[in-house]
Amino acid sequence: MSLSDRMFVIINSTKFALLDGTKAAQHGHQQRMYSLLNVGGVDATIAELKELLNVAYGIDNEPASSNPENNGTVSRGILLSGVSGVGKTMLVNALATHYQCHVVRLNCSEVFSKFYGESEANVSRQFAEVFEVHPKCAMVIVEELHNLCPKSTATDIVKRISQHFLNLLDSLHGDVRGNRTVVIGTTDNVDNVNPLLRRGGRMDYEFELPVPDAIAREAILQRILNRYGQTLPVEDVRAVARITHGYVGADLENLVSKSASSYKTIDGDSLMAALQHVKASAMREIMIECPNVRWTDIGGQDELKLTLRQIIDWPIHHPEVFERLGIKPPRGLLMFGPPGCSKTMIAKAIATESRLNFLSIKGSELFSMWVGESERAVRDLFRRARQVAPSIIFFDEIDAIGGERSAESGSSVKERVLAQLLTEMDGVSVLKDVRIVAATNRPDLIDRALMRPGRLDRIVYVRLPDNAAREEIFRIKLKSIPTAANVDIAELVRRTAGCSGSEIEAICQEAALKGLESSFDVQQIEWVHFEHALALVRPRTSPDLLRLYDEYLKQHQ
Repeated sequence: MSLSDRMFVIINSTKFALLDGTKAAQHGHQQRMYSLLNVGGVDATIAELKELLNVAYGIDNEPASSNPENNGTVSRGILLSGVSGVGKTMLVNALATHYQCHVVRLNCSEVFSKFYGESEANVSRQFAEVFEVHPKCAMVIVEELHNLCPKSTATDIVKRISQHFLNLLDSLHGDVRGNRTVVIGTTDNVDNVNPLLRRGGRMDYEFELPVPDAIAREAILQRILNRYGQTLPVEDVRAVARITHGYVGADLENLVSKSASSYKTIDGDSLMAALQHVKASAMREIMIECPNVRWTDIGGQDELKLTLRQIIDWPIHHPEVFERLGIKPPRGLLMFGPPGCSKTMIAKAIATESRLNFLSIKGSELFSMWVGESERAVRDLFRRARQVAPSIIFFDEIDAIGGERSAESGSSVKERVLAQLLTEMDGVSVLKDVRIVAATNRPDLIDRALMRPGRLDRIVYVRLPDNAAREEIFRIKLKSIPTAANVDIAELVRRTAGCSGSEIEAICQEAALKGLESSFDVQQIEWVHFEHALALVRPRTSPDLLRLYDEYLKQHQ
């Protein structure tokens, strides 16, 4: 039931507003644009919000008073959080349209003034509107609330405005004219909001709008297509929703708009093509721009590729099979082996082939000179991975943060980061559809706690390439290098025993550079150039390191 379904009585204090044609047209456009029917993927949140607002506005009975001697305390504050583009503003505007209430928008950029006391007066002026329109329902919308009431109040003006806003929020409970007013604030991160604002009696209810999953993305796409007057087969919409991991409502809106503007039509093919140009905004802050690595770009390692598919790809794309057979998929995977054996490329390839979001970070990148910032970086990394799931978190050089702990260094930054990492991996917040892949050259230095079941519970040894793998690597690398007929790949394979994949690539590059030295007009790389490269690039993996790997594998098999 909405206010449009009710009968109203005109009294002496009733106010009338005459709208001209332009404003009436604009009002009609807003009614169509900001409708709860256009908000998809958050039906449960909408139902809860409507229930709260029905009580606050007295939709089913008289508006509840804030006076404890009367009907008890009623919430007048709601905080919406979520990443940019997830639909916070659209949801708030749709609620305002649904309840046809008087809207007061508190624009943070217009509040602050260089004159003493004027900033507080600006806030008071906005709040005074809700008292003037009483008993009409009113909604105060504060976007980017963290700018008005930040967690850190470093300057005097910020302290004054924050305290003044809190006082005005409290005044809604003490004035009968505030019993039809609700304040809704939005923020990208609730941790950046002043904690005093989240106290009981102020912003009592907090709702986080998550990055939509596949089902929610399908619902959002259907509503966007309806606004465009388009009807696509359910299979086409579902296919797009299934592969747009991490896309929020604004991204999907851009996707449909790009399809309409660039391809002159909106269908399954044009939406798929538009995906090349519209990326997930939830990933922009931390996404590493990965090359488009495919399995075909990696020579050999066929058994390893199959193992990775079983561990990472199958559980995400065929969950019903794992559920039917009672199989609990592994959460983490550790790849170890000599430097240059394509551990990083393998992780990128599994993300590309599986269409998963790929979050890559080196162990050393998590450390900060500020106390608590390193642990916060770990929390933020896992939070974002959960938001854009299914995803892969790839820790390169995991030994940099996961080294063996000692009794003497329990308070070091490294120890605290490792403790935070273990906490996140244990899943205080469930790591659904988030896989952790780590790589290292020194597995013997990794703390044993990381290797417990439920953490990095699968171990894969990425060995030096054998003869067949080296031949495949040479053929892949020489595709882009014109070679003479006297270049014998079999001889190259024989003479590169013990070389890693990166060393084989270095041989090919060095041979090409040697050919370029002879003439800028060179058309082909001759065998003599490879002879020079073979003499220059030698295997660098020591026998001692290989023995260490074999012993480690025996201990953990």
